[in-house]
Amino acid sequence: MARKEKKGGGGGGASWLVTFSDLMTLLLTFFVLLLSMSSMDKTLLTRISPLTSDVSIIDHSGRGKIPDRIRLLLDILREPSTILDKLDRFKDLLFPNEVLPPELSPGKFDENVRILAHPEGVVIVLTEELLFPQGGYTLPPAAKKLLEAMVPLLHYSSADVNISGHTDNASPAGVDPYTLSGRRAMSVLEYFLQQKFKPSRFSVSGYGPDKPLMPNDSPAHMGKNRRVELLLKTTQWLGRYQ
Repeated sequence: MARKEKKGGGGGGASWLVTFSDLMTLLLTFFVLLLSMSSMDKTLLTRISPLTSDVSIIDHSGRGKIPDRIRLLLDILREPSTILDKLDRFKDLLFPNEVLPPELSPGKFDENVRILAHPEGVVIVLTEELLFPQGGYTLPPAAKKLLEAMVPLLHYSSADVNISGHTDNASPAGVDPYTLSGRRAMSVLEYFLQQKFKPSRFSVSGYGPDKPLMPNDSPAHMGKNRRVELLLKTTQWLGRYQ
């Protein structure tokens, strides 16, 4: 007598293939995610952390290896709160003797350049005596030579820059101090834009006599108040304008 076949034998069939397929899908998704993270836009990373030890991120201008002088400056700018302990070092690195105009003596330079700490970064202060004729707002060649020394630092950093003009409280007759301070800041901005920087990195302010560094009680103090300040905003934030 022939045996009866058992019903329902070998039940599971190919059900294990469903689980295997799900596993393969998850693994593929995981590796795609890893690939996308490894190729993230370096520009975005630069905006998140403009001063980083990764040369390829700092050097967004494609100029290759960062010069030693600029690397040392970037190291100082990583901790702007400590700038007060490194003022002379920062100034010497930013404006080495070989880049200064020959007609500018070291003594005159030291008297008319200041480096200040700021909650948003570091401020470079250049007086009128270095940049403009009294009452004027056109940059002479010597002033452009001085600003040229700052160009490499700005190229190797993505920090935003605010350029602010200031006067004393005794502007020449017929000269509006706010207009003069604004035009001076614009002249410095125009110079940097000629160096192919993105305009979106810069902002301009003209404060006139409203924010003196010194009391306007002597010609020497008034000369210090006639100045242009460049604030390097090394403390960036997410969501800044591109």
